[in-house]
Amino acid sequence: IGENASRENAMGGGSSQVKAKYEITPLQGIKNLLGDQAKITYAQGYKIAKNQQADPQLIQQAVAAASASDAAVIFCGWTHGYDYSKWDDNAYDAEGVDKPNMNMPFGQDELIKAVLKANPKTIVVLMGGGPIDVSEWINNAGAVLEGWYPGMEGGNALAKIIFGEVNPSGKLPMTFPKKLEDSPAHKLGEFPGKNGVVHYNEGVFVGYRYFDTYHVQPQFAFGHGLSYTKFDYSNLNVLAGKNQATVKIQIKNSGKREGAEIVQIYVKQDKSTVERPEKELKAFQKVFLKPGESKIIELKLNADAFQYYNENQKKWVLEPGKFTIMAGSASDHILLNQTINL
Repeated sequence: IGENASRENAMGGGSSQVKAKYEITPLQGIKNLLGDQAKITYAQGYKIAKNQQADPQLIQQAVAAASASDAAVIFCGWTHGYDYSKWDDNAYDAEGVDKPNMNMPFGQDELIKAVLKANPKTIVVLMGGGPIDVSEWINNAGAVLEGWYPGMEGGNALAKIIFGEVNPSGKLPMTFPKKLEDSPAHKLGEFPGKNGVVHYNEGVFVGYRYFDTYHVQPQFAFGHGLSYTKFDYSNLNVLAGKNQATVKIQIKNSGKREGAEIVQIYVKQDKSTVERPEKELKAFQKVFLKPGESKIIELKLNADAFQYYNENQKKWVLEPGKFTIMAGSASDHILLNQTINL
């Protein structure tokens, strides 16, 4: 379900814009994977057009298709522009253009809510280049996959994840706020400013540094990403040296599927003469594990992992003191921590 299921996106975006030799759409990817093993029904669901609102007829067709199916997959979200036959049509989700908000355009919220009600076994695949407001229906969705703009082979890749041939291991490189007003550029800053002038009042509190420090719960945190298996963290050991530290941690795949986990190491200075974030990502490592397998991984934290830029001295400074080293699977999911002195 969804026009993004059958729409090619390579011809938009600005610097990512290419005349691709070919592009596998999500719908084609599912057809390639399943072949004649299943009956695939497609419904457009919404129209991609300027100022387009929800289309009751298209929603009704999508609901009918979902109701008559074992499961439904909605490909929704954003688009670079509207008419890709025009090389310079990058009028929506593209560089050089500010989107008006984080909302789903084209009446997609109404579509998703109706389809979820018709068939609870619905997977929602988000297409786009950044956070999307999913607050209207997220609590009723059983599965959500972030597809971004996946490129020429994107349809095949998404199909393999949806049907379990590939175990996903991606992590969000940004925070998804629950609503736009929760973001630091709006909460602390002045975006979009006045008369072409914006003061960046948020300072260092951007991204997860803001959400963690100000205790604002996001929709999906920086570093968040699920797997079809489960990983256990244990035996964190941090050895402090001269202006550096070595982190060792044991990761075990306690599930039934082979998979990969991205271990994230955050650093917090317990007391500082300048205002610093609650914690900052300073190292990460991806580890591949078979079911039941465990590995001890080692990560180095050099001097720059503990430094901050001193505006008065105009240089990077390592202020001696106590630091907390945290290991987790996302910025809001810290599983182990240890304190050291430098």
